[in-house]
Amino acid sequence: MGLREDRERFHEIGEQRRQDLAEFIQYGDLGGSGPDAVRVPIKLVDLPAFEYDQLDRGGVGQGDVDPGDQVGEPDEAGEGDDDEAGDESADHEYYEMDPEEFAAELDERLGLDLDPKGKKVVAETEGAFNETARRGPRGTLDFAHLYKQGLKRKIAMDFDEAYVTAALRVDGWGVDAVYTWAREQHIPVSRAWIAERARSPSPDDDAGRVVDDAVWASIDAMEAAVDVEPTRTRIRRGGPGRVPLRREDERFRHPKVVEHRERNVVVVNIRDVSGSMRESKRELVERTFTPLDWYLTGKYDNAEFVYIAHDADAWEVDRTDFFGIQSGGGTRISTAYELAENVLDEYPFSEWNRYVFAAGDGENSHDDTEENVIPLMNDIDANLHAYVETQPTDGVQTGTHAGKVRDAFGDTDNVAVTTVTEPDDVMGAIETILSTEDNDTA
Repeated sequence: MGLREDRERFHEIGEQRRQDLAEFIQYGDLGGSGPDAVRVPIKLVDLPAFEYDQLDRGGVGQGDVDPGDQVGEPDEAGEGDDDEAGDESADHEYYEMDPEEFAAELDERLGLDLDPKGKKVVAETEGAFNETARRGPRGTLDFAHLYKQGLKRKIAMDFDEAYVTAALRVDGWGVDAVYTWAREQHIPVSRAWIAERARSPSPDDDAGRVVDDAVWASIDAMEAAVDVEPTRTRIRRGGPGRVPLRREDERFRHPKVVEHRERNVVVVNIRDVSGSMRESKRELVERTFTPLDWYLTGKYDNAEFVYIAHDADAWEVDRTDFFGIQSGGGTRISTAYELAENVLDEYPFSEWNRYVFAAGDGENSHDDTEENVIPLMNDIDANLHAYVETQPTDGVQTGTHAGKVRDAFGDTDNVAVTTVTEPDDVMGAIETILSTEDNDTA
């Protein structure tokens, strides 16, 4: 086993020792990951390597010093090239998962398999040159097709000339009688050809059948004496000869046009940043929304994210501020949905898959849920609306927004409501959200 095989084997062992995905989502450090790479902590096994013995620097007694002399200046306490005592950073690394791998593993963990549908036709890709048209550049002429059509026509028009010529030697028969007989026999010969052959008959043919001196009393006698040579036999013996090519048989090859539908998604994340949303609630929002972002990034070809913060008013923020910002104002959730509706005008539902995820502690201003939020959720076309209520166990539940939304929509296929009270609830909330979506609208 070589060094490369050793490294791969030790890396596989390390992968098996990475932090469990559910444990990572619920308790791990999510901040170390980026939008394109999920960094899961892992304890790697030390790889085998050669090291020099730092103490092996020569034999005893070598050098221009006497016994007892000081050699060099002593190091200051704590200084040196070695790591500090207890520093195990070299033993800890991260296993990086791209969003596609993360989505696949989360599907397996939760028993899900969201199959996003493509909506927007973003390109018409050219496939193999297996389509034909009647017009096109001469360089794309399908000569094989042209020749085959000509050969078919030649075969269809071919007949045994010696056989027809023999009919002209039937006693009392002329051009008209032979032509009538040929039509009855389905021989594709013209009257002009028969007339020309009657004037200058061919003495024999390529098969060696002499027809010049033979005279038959009847057509039945001629048919009994002369065998019809099949077209296949004549072509096999003498080749196809001159094949008639006609313009109407021309076909020009062109690539097959394949419509490619890109799977695009826009995700609007909404968070209550009012004074009641203390740190423990904000952390629960981050632990729920961040894996959803990674999951949808891995599932779609193109994913865009919009982050909206709100108290009594709503405004767009970047992702960093979204999970950390806190305001001292009141709460009016409908302002966030009004802003989301305006933002989504740039992402037509006919071309984009759309998700609207909101989170808060369930508190809202008087009647805002019934009068404004629920009608707005009905008006905003989306694959999935979700509301995540964060209610840590050390707090008192006072909000009613989640319950009102749940009562209004019931078991609707595109609305999910879930409550997270502690990190252990996060995986269940994610499963509730992802399993609610009706795949027919994805």
